Amino acid sequence: MPLPAIDPLDLEICLGSADDYAARGGAMSPPIVQSSLFAFPTLQALSEAQAEEHRRFVYSRGQNPTVEALERQLAALERGSVAKAFGSGMAAVSATIIGLLEGGDHIVFVNQTYGPTLQLAELLSRFGVEHTVVASGVPDEVAAALRPNTRMLWMESPGTMLFGTLDLRSLVDLAQSRDLLTCLDNSWATPLFLKPIELGIDLVVHAGSKYLAGHSDVLSGAVIGPEGLMEQIFYRGYMLLGASLSPFDAWLQIRGLRTLPLRLQQHHEGGLRVAEFLAQHPAVERVYHPGLAAIPPTEFRGYSGLFSFALGSNRREDVHSVVDALRRFRIGVSWGGPESLVYSPQSGDPEELRARGLPPGLIRLSVGLESPPSLIEDLEQALGGLR
Repeated sequence: MPLPAIDPLDLEICLGSADDYAARGGAMSPPIVQSSLFAFPTLQALSEAQAEEHRRFVYSRGQNPTVEALERQLAALERGSVAKAFGSGMAAVSATIIGLLEGGDHIVFVNQTYGPTLQLAELLSRFGVEHTVVASGVPDEVAAALRPNTRMLWMESPGTMLFGTLDLRSLVDLAQSRDLLTCLDNSWATPLFLKPIELGIDLVVHAGSKYLAGHSDVLSGAVIGPEGLMEQIFYRGYMLLGASLSPFDAWLQIRGLRTLPLRLQQHHEGGLRVAEFLAQHPAVERVYHPGLAAIPPTEFRGYSGLFSFALGSNRREDVHSVVDALRRFRIGVSWGGPESLVYSPQSGDPEELRARGLPPGLIRLSVGLESPPSLIEDLEQALGGLR
């Protein structure tokens, strides 16, 4: 199968080809500015910097040179104006929603949405921020859910756990006709496989802990968008929540970006090969992978290695038996690193899963960088007992 092409500009950005190496003495890697604060020659100079803390170095809870170097790369990759890096993906989510919404506002979550994001929405209902979930993602159903006080559409494409994709162009048209903000979680596809801003999305959110960093050693997040909205998020969300990314973790993510194009191509190939194997297995009822959809989405330039499948059996013990029998897939909650991981929400009442729109036999895989035949062999032996 052909590997997805990487935009040459994205490749240069990931490699840091536009960096000013001369300004840092020819060092190929940017320096880690491990400083909590920055001194000024006069009190007036400090006061002037504090008035522009979203673009000046005052205190590393605001801006830091190493973190800013990462932010320039992320903004360039997403073709956005400004990026802000955070200490986790949920910090980015929280700062965006808290920074832009007020009591009395309403937000619509479109598609299957990351659980902690919805938990945040439930918490904010205590402060008068209302929300509605349209798990189907169908534009007509989203339109029916809008209210006079709706302020934002929050979207995931593909959605969490079932990986259904959205008609983003139709949803953008709907939002613009109602003067709504649009925000898309682009952690799954990364900027290399999907450019939401080019489709008209206002804000893009990332869990940088996943593919962007790529080595299972960093917690980070990011938001990319226009200057006005980003300044509001900076002062009303980022600074007040204390959600800063450390300089060292920023440096680790810059390092991770250098191999992102190669890693994503391998995740794309391995994920598809494993998904195609599962789609033919007699113990598997359905595979949830965008690349195997009847009409594959056209906005994506490639697919990452995260998808799920449902066993024909809905029995809790069968799910546990398969997961526990895997040897090359580690059992863990995250994804996007070099290792292959397996996870299932099947840990309690099957009716609770059905209420969330999830089949009880659901198992999620994050296909890493191992050999696809070895991963397929592992799945074959784990599924063998269910025939």
